[in-house]
Parts: sequence; C-alpha cells; structure tokens
Amino acid sequence: MRKIIAALLGAGLLATGTVPVASAEPGPSWQDCGDGLQCGQIEVPVDWADPGGGRIELGLARLPAQDPANRKGTLLVNIGGPAQQISVLRGSKAAFADLTRWFDVVVSDPRGFEASSGVQCPDPMPMPENAQWVFPDRATYDAYAAENRRFGTGCAEAAGPLAGRLNTWQVARDMDAIRTALGEAELNYYGNSYGTVFGQAYAEFFPDRVGRMYLDSVMDHTNRSWLGWLLPRAKTMEANLERFAEWCAAEPGCALHDRNALEVWDEVLARAERDPIPAPGATARAALIVSRANPGYEGRWPELATSLLEAHAGDATRFARTPSGGMDPALSRIMFCADFPYPTEYDEVKALETALRSRTPRIGWATAWQMSYHCAGLPGTVSFRPHPIRPQGLPPILVASGEYDSTTPPQDARRVTAQLEGARYLPAKGAHALYLSGHPCVRDRVHRYLTSGELPPEGTACGAASS
Repeated sequence: MRKIIAALLGAGLLATGTVPVASAEPGPSWQDCGDGLQCGQIEVPVDWADPGGGRIELGLARLPAQDPANRKGTLLVNIGGPAQQISVLRGSKAAFADLTRWFDVVVSDPRGFEASSGVQCPDPMPMPENAQWVFPDRATYDAYAAENRRFGTGCAEAAGPLAGRLNTWQVARDMDAIRTALGEAELNYYGNSYGTVFGQAYAEFFPDRVGRMYLDSVMDHTNRSWLGWLLPRAKTMEANLERFAEWCAAEPGCALHDRNALEVWDEVLARAERDPIPAPGATARAALIVSRANPGYEGRWPELATSLLEAHAGDATRFARTPSGGMDPALSRIMFCADFPYPTEYDEVKALETALRSRTPRIGWATAWQMSYHCAGLPGTVSFRPHPIRPQGLPPILVASGEYDSTTPPQDARRVTAQLEGARYLPAKGAHALYLSGHPCVRDRVHRYLTSGELPPEGTACGAASS
C-alpha cells in the first residue's frame, strides 16, 4: 500500500527555482455563463516540471469591465481558500463592482477544483466529532487521523496524474499561463487570504512579470519555524480575548458587565478541565469550549458573554451546540497541507501547544491544533514547503492586513512585506479580508494603487471601518 501511495503522490521535494514554462493554449473563448459572468478554459500541463506531458483544463470566469473603451487591463483575483473561485464569484460579484470600472476581473478555479479538471474525492472529508478541532486526547486525535488518511488516500487515487501536483508551486505557473493566454505583458493580481500564498510564489518565480499586486490578509509562506508561524496567531487570538473583556467592562448590555470577564473565562476553563460541564446529551470539556470561542468576531461578543455566564453557572449548552456553516471543499486540505506540511504526530502538536501556553495561556495555545485538524494522517505528498523569498526586480506591491485577524495575523503581512523590495504595508483596524468586507479606507487605497500605481505614503494606517 505504501508503494502505491508513493507512486500516486510522487516523491521528493519540489525545487524552489523556476522551470521552463510551456506556452498556454490560445484563448480563452469567452461565453456567457449566467449571473453576468463570461466563462472560458485554457489548457496547461498536468505537471510544470514536465511541460511536454499530459494536459488539464483550467476553468476561468470574468466580470467584464463596465466601459471597454476606458478599460485599464485585466485583474486576476483569487478570493482565498484554497477553494473554487467561479462559484464563489457568482455570489460575491457586488464586492468587485468598483474594480470593473477599470478592469476585466478574472478568476480561475485552482487546478483540481470544480471547472479546472475537478477531482472528486470518493469519501467525504472527515470532521472531528462535534466539529471540535482542539483535540482533547491522543485516542481522539489518532482516530481522526486514521479517518483523514483514508480520505487522503482516496483523493490521491481519484486525482490520478494530478496527485502530488496540487500545490502552489504548480498554481503559480498556472497563473503565468493565464497571463499569457489573456495577452497581458504583466500580471495584475489581487490575492485575498490563501490567494496571498499564490501571490508570494508568483512574485518569487516571475518578478519581472508582475504588474501591480495587492495582497490582503496575508498568510505567510516564508517562515520555516512552525512555532514562529503559530505565535503571531496565538498572540492575536489572546489579544482579541482581552479586547472582548474590555468591551464587556464598558458595555452595560454585556452579560458579564458586572464581572471580570477574564476571571470568568479562567474559572470556566479550569472547571471544564477538571470536570466537564453538563449540557443536554453531552458535556463540554475545555477543548470544546476553546474550539467554539473565537473572540476575534466582535459581532459574536454578546453571545460569547452569555455562553460564559451560563457555563460558569453549570450549563454549557451554548458551547456544546455544533456550529452551523458549510465545510471547506474537500481538496482544500490537500493543497493546504502540501504547501504547509504541518507536523502531524500527536506528541509534536502537543509540544507546540505547550510552548504556546507559556506565552498565550488563555486561548492562543489552541492555534497549535488548527493545522493538525487539516493535516492529521494525510499521506505524504510532494510538498512546496515554506521558505524565505528574495525576488529581485519587483515593482512596488501593496500589502494590507487587519490588526484583529488571528487567521492571517498582521505579523505575517509585515514579515512578507519586508521580503518584497519596495512593497508598502498598510495596517488597518479590522479583521479578515479587508477589501472584501468593505473597509472604505482600504478600498480607497487599493483603487488608487491598482489604477495609478500610487502607494499610500509611508506610515499610513487605516482606522476602524466605521471611523
């Protein structure tokens, strides 16, 4: 079985240098495909390390510029994930209306996703019991890892020649093929969240082909230290819990207004660690409470306060509810864990948790488990590991991040900006996906930059979206 998996997934590490780039097929031939979108396809190699080998289709969609006579060019966008893009664009096209004043806005499903020679994994992507991503013990973790291994092995078999070739090393070259097929001498690019990983790779491999590039909510693919990568996330999450407590002290409507919210938090977690707190048909251990309590979302602070008050009184019903919401696409974790091959042995992750607890004892330590939830047990694959970058000859790049974003913390953006010569970092009071969430100051600065190349003056910062 191991030999079969190795053959399916490939072996060895991808080099970070460039390889010969094959020309993309002419096109695409755009056709209306509903919701104001035009869709098309191009062909690219299955493996850019062997550009003369097999081919796959990349599915593209565009929102045409509103005024073709005054169109400034094409802007390639990746909304994040890693995930399908075309179906997401259908539901979020209003967020890009301003950009279509100047650009054709183009998205492409990443290789293996939906319209891009989509891979259908035979087994559903496993979820931890009750969607609890902080694992309470070794037995629970090992059982989940075994399920995730079965899922990953089935995905590899379904992927066929694409197995082991679903990573950012390949996607960056797909992006350059899209640029060529669209007839653009340079790539104008807007990457959000995981799309910033693609942007970092493109800047590394094709610095002389970058036009204007905006990276929003940056995920750092340049840090080789897992503890160093996790710590900014942990610190931001810890700071968000402290912001919640400050809000509660100042807000009469907070359920814990007359209490010290941090003390209540500490007492609830200590009690749940000793003796799980009852809930109808279940109990809530500390790991479950931490899994549910992301304090980065200010709109959920009233609910968090009420949940803590009730749990402190002995009723953890609110924490025990399984959260609603859609799952990530099945291939997301395959690409994610190829780009970020996170430690997956229980003892390794536990050691990271212990190291984080010394710096972020209340909640930040939980970030040690977020990546293991994705990567636990997945069969080994050819990976595009994090590494520092020093591209030469780049034009100025604009980078922005939200102060309260624990998913892609501002330290990630600062670190990446420092490696992109001439780049400008724009901090903002906000959370994830600043442009897409409608942050007016950020959107204004992005429009100026993409249309004219004007960077914000050094030291510019955007306040809260409502200010």
